[in-house]
Amino acid sequence: MRNTTHAERRRVMALGAATAASLMAATGCASATPSRAPAAQQRFPSADTLSPAQQAIVPVAAFAAGGDMPALTHALNQGLDAGLSIGDAREVLVQLYAYAGFPRSLNALGALMQVASERRQRGVQDAPGRAPSRPIAQGDALLAAGTANQTRLSGGPVQGPLFDFAPVANEYLRTHLFGDIFERDNLDWQSREVATVSMLAALAGVESQLQAHIRISMNIGLTASQLQQVARLLAERVNAESGQRTREAIARHLASRPAG
Repeated sequence: MRNTTHAERRRVMALGAATAASLMAATGCASATPSRAPAAQQRFPSADTLSPAQQAIVPVAAFAAGGDMPALTHALNQGLDAGLSIGDAREVLVQLYAYAGFPRSLNALGALMQVASERRQRGVQDAPGRAPSRPIAQGDALLAAGTANQTRLSGGPVQGPLFDFAPVANEYLRTHLFGDIFERDNLDWQSREVATVSMLAALAGVESQLQAHIRISMNIGLTASQLQQVARLLAERVNAESGQRTREAIARHLASRPAG
C-alpha cells in the first residue's frame, strides 16, 4: 500500500468519502467477509437503555440527515436542555457528511452554531464537550489505525468483490472515516453508531446500509433493547417510517444470528 499523504487524504475527502461510506455499508458490511474478531477486541460496555445524551442524539441525527432545519433546531434545543454537550452535537453533525453528504452536514452545523449563539445570548451555559484526547495520526499510521477500527467495528476484516473492483474506496474509508473520524475519541463509538443508525433510518432507499449498521452497533455492545429504543424514539419524535425501518432491520439481524 502506498503512503497516503495528508494532502492527498484531504483532497479525496471532499470528493469521495460519502460515496465510499455507502459502498462499505452496502457491501460489507453485508457482502464483505468478516471473520469473528478475538474476544478481547469485542469488550464494549452494554446496557438496557440509552443514556440521556444518546437519546438526544436520535432526533438530532435524523432531522439533520433529512434536511429538516426547523425540526433540527427544536431537537438541538431539547437535546442541549437534556445535557447533550455542544461538542457531542458538533461531532454528530460533522460525521453526518459521510452518510448524507457535505451540504446537509454543513447546513446542520450552521443550525447548531445559531442555536448555540442564541442560547448564550439568553444566558444559557451549555456544556462545551471535550476535545480528542490525542492527536490524530497521519500517513501510514492513520491507515493502520483506521484499518484496525474498521475491523473491530465490523467484527472482522472487510473485503469483498466490490473492494477488489474499487480498492481505493476502502483505502478512503480506512484513512478517513475509520481513521480521521473514528479515531476522535471525544464521542464514543456506541454514540456514533446511534447517530449513524438514526441518520440512515431517516433516509429512504438505504435499507442495506441501515442493516449493516444495526449489525455494527451490536458488534460494539449496543443491545437489542437499546436499538429498539432508537426505533421508538424515531417513531415518536421523527416519523413512523424511520421507526419502522429500524424495527425491521433489527428483526432481520436478530433472525440471522445463529441459535444459542
